[in-house]
Amino acid sequence: MSAVIETEQELTGEALRILQQNLPPHKVARLLSIWQVGQGDYTQERQALFAGETVDSLFEQATIYQTK
Repeated sequence: MSAVIETEQELTGEALRILQQNLPPHKVARLLSIWQVGQGDYTQERQALFAGETVDSLFEQATIYQTK
């Protein structure tokens, strides 16, 4: 039996998906702004994370999350 070791990019992608499922959008954005300072390109990550979103849709998601 052999272990499959994912790349750092795959691991980061999985972690971001978990964060998105369990945290409101504003907390994910805040974490990304302070996480791994000096590594990667946050603007590309942000575009992927919030593709198709607007300020209004993110606000609506945050409001829904707060009512849970």
